[in-house]
Amino acid sequence: MPGPLDGIRILDLTSNFMGPYASLLLADMGADVVKIESPGGDTTRGVGPARHAGMGAIFLHLNRNKRSIVMDLAIPEAGAALRRMVASADVVMYSLRPQSMARLGLSYDDVRELNPRCIYAGAFGFGQKGPYAARPAYDDLIQAAVGMPVLQSRKLGEPEYVAAAFADRVVGMALCTAVAMALYERERSGVGQEVQVPMFETFAHFTMGDHLYGHTFVPSMGDSGYSRMMNPDRKPYRTLDGYLAINVYIDRHWHSFFELTGHPEMSKDPRFKDIAGRTENIALLYKFLADVLATRTTAEWLEVLIDSDIPAIEMNTPESLLVDEHMRQVGFFAEQEHPSEGLLRSLGIAQTWSRSTPEIRFHAPRLGENTAEVLAEYGFDVAEVQQLLADGAVKEAS
Repeated sequence: MPGPLDGIRILDLTSNFMGPYASLLLADMGADVVKIESPGGDTTRGVGPARHAGMGAIFLHLNRNKRSIVMDLAIPEAGAALRRMVASADVVMYSLRPQSMARLGLSYDDVRELNPRCIYAGAFGFGQKGPYAARPAYDDLIQAAVGMPVLQSRKLGEPEYVAAAFADRVVGMALCTAVAMALYERERSGVGQEVQVPMFETFAHFTMGDHLYGHTFVPSMGDSGYSRMMNPDRKPYRTLDGYLAINVYIDRHWHSFFELTGHPEMSKDPRFKDIAGRTENIALLYKFLADVLATRTTAEWLEVLIDSDIPAIEMNTPESLLVDEHMRQVGFFAEQEHPSEGLLRSLGIAQTWSRSTPEIRFHAPRLGENTAEVLAEYGFDVAEVQQLLADGAVKEAS
């Protein structure tokens, strides 16, 4: 099946993590994503273990279902060729600062003149009406800018980043959603538009929904930070033989847990009988959980907790996740043969669709692997492609 975005043509000028994650999500849904790379290629081509140069692990996971074309936009012929492609594209995505796009002759005004139906979607550091507008930004900077390391420090003692490209991938999801919604709106209006997805504001929205907390009110009713999230004892709990994640949350969960652990009287304790009291006294409950869960094995706890419908799961390592019983059954980690990189383990498409089922259609491309075929699809004849190659404006995989 082609996927719900079959037929949508996307020119992807993003690189690194954030933009490529957004275009990956769109590509997995069936969009024809053409990854436009500089002669040096996307920076993530060099990140992580690799069998061949330029095909690192991070790149492989971020860029399946896409095709690669190399364009040297410092050469005027390359810019002219790209603008010609824009005329028949549905979406132009970028992660450069808007000032850089304007210098390339690819501002929204430039694109709209070429193609009024085009969705022009950018994700970059900061909203363009503020004093940070022209600054560069990366995941670590944005995590710090919205206070994520401070929130982590309230658990860990020192400010620390989350151990993932957290801001990049959250903002990437927001960019994907924005493109999809803009395409939907175009179906009704018949015209495209510009969509800007700034990292700072998008990640602040994501984070502060939990942590504005007392400052939600004017004047403030307490400090920032959702206390349950920041408590240092909010973590997987040690059992007799491993670790268990448990989320005893609603009244029914706690009443059942107090009963099965031999402490039914705690259900009537004013500190624990409802969510307001439990939130205020969460440190006491976390200590109670730690003490009680250490008395049985993980398997013993899972049996009684699942039987009582209390949310719990064994803690995996990244390695044990690969052989997790549920993941095996749904086929999330599949082995696939890559034409140049050999046998790879790929990440599945998590969504399921009843009809327009998304698929993994293309392997992650070598740098410039699809240059000639993509140009042909965008209306360049053989002689024009050969001339662009001779001029160094575009390049093919070696």
